[in-house]
Amino acid sequence: MSSGTFITFEGPDGAGKTTIINMVAKQFADALLTREPGGIDIAEQIRSVILDKGNTAMDSRTEALLYAAARRQHLIEKVKPALDNGRVVLCDRFVDSSLAYQGYARGLGMDEVYTINQFAIEDFMPELTIYFDIEPELGLKRINKNKGREINRLDLEDLEFHQRVREGYHLLVERFPNRIVRIDASGTVDEVFRKTIKLVEAKLAEKGPF
Repeated sequence: MSSGTFITFEGPDGAGKTTIINMVAKQFADALLTREPGGIDIAEQIRSVILDKGNTAMDSRTEALLYAAARRQHLIEKVKPALDNGRVVLCDRFVDSSLAYQGYARGLGMDEVYTINQFAIEDFMPELTIYFDIEPELGLKRINKNKGREINRLDLEDLEFHQRVREGYHLLVERFPNRIVRIDASGTVDEVFRKTIKLVEAKLAEKGPF
């Protein structure tokens, strides 16, 4: 078992989790901030294929497999070594994204997508997952207002798809209540940050001094 702490941040598009995770990372000098898909060179290359707006013909199963492949490489090359060195790893998305997006919203089945990912992660899961919950309409409005944000293939999906993503996340909160904590992401950045940092600090306090 690693001596570090693995915390993941989840939520629908436009929930603001990337903004918050960057704010949280600044509070801990030695924390490793990373993201999925991506975080290392191979996984970033896979990310570019997955999110390319031109790849509209991508099959849902292909999409799920590509996410799992990127996740595997990221995990063994970056996340696990950092945890073994006792670091706090803050990751923008992990396996729950695949369960909500591909498993539920794409209709592949959460259990089926989890099985694919079990091969990739070998049952390795976060100690804490913070889920930023927001109405899809508000999330999409934020995306459209943020001119500097990367607009990717998933952002182009219709409202119904994003509603299913949220439903999928809600099912995960019910399924893993000891790991996933929901935060209302409709408030101000400062409000959401304060709630988030309390959760992170409480988790780290369980493991002793950082």
